[in-house]
Amino acid sequence: FSEGLKRMATRLGFIGFGIMGERLLRAALNHDKDVIVVSGVFDPSPETAGKLASIDAGLTAFASAEDVIAASDCLHIASPPISHLDYLRQCEAAGKAALCEKPLATDVALATKVVDDVLGKGMRAAVNFPFASSFARDYLEQWLKEDVIGTPERVDIELAFATWPRSWQMAASSWLDGRAEGGFTREVGSHFLFLSRRFFGPLQLVSAECEYPEAGRSERAIRAELKAGEMPVSMIGGVGTTEKDDHNTWTITGSKGRIRLRDWSIAEREVDGDWQAPADAVPNVKARPMILKRQLDKVDAMTRGEAHNLATLGEALEVQGIVESILEA
Repeated sequence: FSEGLKRMATRLGFIGFGIMGERLLRAALNHDKDVIVVSGVFDPSPETAGKLASIDAGLTAFASAEDVIAASDCLHIASPPISHLDYLRQCEAAGKAALCEKPLATDVALATKVVDDVLGKGMRAAVNFPFASSFARDYLEQWLKEDVIGTPERVDIELAFATWPRSWQMAASSWLDGRAEGGFTREVGSHFLFLSRRFFGPLQLVSAECEYPEAGRSERAIRAELKAGEMPVSMIGGVGTTEKDDHNTWTITGSKGRIRLRDWSIAEREVDGDWQAPADAVPNVKARPMILKRQLDKVDAMTRGEAHNLATLGEALEVQGIVESILEA
């Protein structure tokens, strides 16, 4: 960036305006305008212009991805997964930064080639795993440093859903419930694999089982044994196993006790058999805007070539490789 641009807010554009695009756009509109401004949105849906106008009459609905890329410093790629790599390459070719939604892609070989290519050209890019900015994660790190549970011995991930897709995702069920791009392992399991990798090291799949009881639809149950570095990691997940839209736990068992992250945003430590959360813990619906604010500060830093801890393309590629191997089991 030139010295002039360094004194200006990062112009964030959006490619794809489904649930994730809208969430980050609303967070960006509420962000410090000296840090992030919204340049506009491209989505081929005919409803995009009206949807944007209902949020903010000043928002621009661009006619093409090329137009929003040209008008932006960084792009949030929130289109269906099959298009992620192509848009990533377009952003790199234009010299723009990118924050890509997960999964990075579903074709591991092609993703590896594209990631090697864009990183080799010095692209500033990351993947939107919000656990990079999670307050609950901060508590877990603090408890580990304080030796609350002694020596960590294993991680257990449990994922449960009343239905798939979740009730608020049904509009995107055409791809979210297809085997080619969808399923809860890609959409949800990947977050917890990323978290395991961040805490304990590179991922390796040891064994896996995956069930597809409904023809043409995504998985309904998984079971996997992995390692993150030297740490054993177990992940199980199922649809129809809870009455909640979405229930999850990520539990670290140590030599002296257990700590966990529950339902996306609640850090808990086990005390005399009971799970206890910090006084400032809030459910995910309240935590999400605060976490996205932290993510956006890091997007600004990434775009300017400054230090940040957003999920790297390499981390996301590693997670993707594990996920696709589980789904093929």
